Amino acid sequence: MDKETKIYIAGHKGMVGSAIWRALEAKGYCNLIGATSKTLDLRNQLEVKNFIQKEQPQVIIDAAAKVGGILANNNFPYQFIMENMQIQNNLISSSVEAGIEKFIFLGSSCIYPKLAPQPLKEDYLLTDSLEPTNEWYAIAKISGVKACEAIRKQFGKDYVSLMPTNLYGTHDNFDLTSSHVLPAMMRKFHEAKLNNNATVSLWGSGTPMREFLFVDDMAQAVVFALENKLPEHLYNVGTGEDLTIKELAETIQKVIGHQGAIDWDSTKPDGTPRKLMDISKMHSLGWKHQVALEEGIQKTYAWFLENEGKYKQVKL
Repeated sequence: MDKETKIYIAGHKGMVGSAIWRALEAKGYCNLIGATSKTLDLRNQLEVKNFIQKEQPQVIIDAAAKVGGILANNNFPYQFIMENMQIQNNLISSSVEAGIEKFIFLGSSCIYPKLAPQPLKEDYLLTDSLEPTNEWYAIAKISGVKACEAIRKQFGKDYVSLMPTNLYGTHDNFDLTSSHVLPAMMRKFHEAKLNNNATVSLWGSGTPMREFLFVDDMAQAVVFALENKLPEHLYNVGTGEDLTIKELAETIQKVIGHQGAIDWDSTKPDGTPRKLMDISKMHSLGWKHQVALEEGIQKTYAWFLENEGKYKQVKL
């Protein structure tokens, strides 16, 4: 891949998109383009088509999505399925029409069935029912995966889908109404620490197991997919290691220095019992994560402390 290659990163201001931008810049890529939601509404088909025809990128990386945790998915199912399908369908269809040969689509481990065998293999897609608390987002992402697979099959283009496990890191969303579990916990423990080490209330039993990947490692996986023609259409991206939500909470509590108690609210849903990714395909090709969980939490908390007063998504 030539360093002059024009690359459009959709969602370049988000946690994942900004990490991809930084990773590409660090490797010397100098022709990166992006557009904020104020200048380009990715839900608008005509706007997306006109933007791609005008800019004529050679590669598109789709890191744009409407995302959120269990609460947001439960409260806004229509927006989660419709807006995500609009975003990805507009980008994918416009890319095909414009003759773009390489497209990297980012999804989520929630595309796999709720009770699929562990660890989750790419082959388990569409073999059983989804987790009800995030099926709307999952269905949208599955449609994107299948669209990219269809394009590879019909047109022979290098369209590949990367399915990350739970991501976290700098530039994350710490708004408790829409954030994922790790940043939500980080904010709760931080505020409780400032409030005389008050008790922290967390959802569920703490027994479900989850896998977490630092966002900069995800960005390196995207760079890897950019610089190599991967032989298949779908790849899991993760660490291959998981821990209970209770263990996660205790790790975050330790990093933040909160000395109070944790109250587990078992009336709230747990979500999927376990989601561990089988990442053997990516490992066999040569990619592997570099940042351990506690180190990543330390990096994320340091960023949080530096930005809590000015970062618009953090409402402390």
